[in-house]
Amino acid sequence: MNWIVQLYQPFFELSNWQTVITSSEDWLLILTLVIMECLLSVDNAVVLAAQTQTLPTKIEQEKSLVYGLWGAYVFRFIIIGVGTYLIHLWEIKVAGSLYLIYLVIAYFRKSGHPKQAKTPEAGSKISSPHRFWRTVASIELMDIVFSIDSVLASLAISSNPVIVLIGGMIGIICMRGIAQFIAQLMKKIPELNPMAYILILFIAIKLFLSIPAIDYEIPSLVFAGIVFGVILLTLIIHYVRAARAK
Repeated sequence: MNWIVQLYQPFFELSNWQTVITSSEDWLLILTLVIMECLLSVDNAVVLAAQTQTLPTKIEQEKSLVYGLWGAYVFRFIIIGVGTYLIHLWEIKVAGSLYLIYLVIAYFRKSGHPKQAKTPEAGSKISSPHRFWRTVASIELMDIVFSIDSVLASLAISSNPVIVLIGGMIGIICMRGIAQFIAQLMKKIPELNPMAYILILFIAIKLFLSIPAIDYEIPSLVFAGIVFGVILLTLIIHYVRAARAK
């Protein structure tokens, strides 16, 4: 019990919050953390955008992101408190990568049977609480998995958990905005939907390779090149198909 109190005591120290809020140097650190959070959360935004597309209405899609947002705050608070121990939780990374691979296989298996896929879509106009909460649970799981790298990187910049918490909270809001933007873009360019799952497969591989047993981190520039390369190729395919259709 004392161990838990020691971990989370800095969050409830008013003097710590006052120091952070009134310090311009701390706000520069927070801005750095927000930028880093957005960059590291591009993977998460892609997964969230793909996950929300399984819901039938825009209202449910936005509501799932709101619930996911509050859940992300709670989990981020918990994870920051035990940040120094996260390096031992490689099992979460393994479970997360396997779950992402499952999502990819399930999507392409379903897309290979379009006639069967249309039937639930027609009936999906009726609200399904089971489907909604399953999507929310998936969003929360992805938040837990992806926040590991973000929190560890943030704690390397600042050891003050209040600074890390504020930077993470602002960054999560920015990341949710990216997810909504990607979701809207997917409706205009349908080829982006399978592309998202191809990227999810790359993300799963990247996540699995980072476990301590392998300990290989794909360079950020290389991974960014893969992401932008796949997006560029997808856009070319879309506009070629649109030109042929005309």
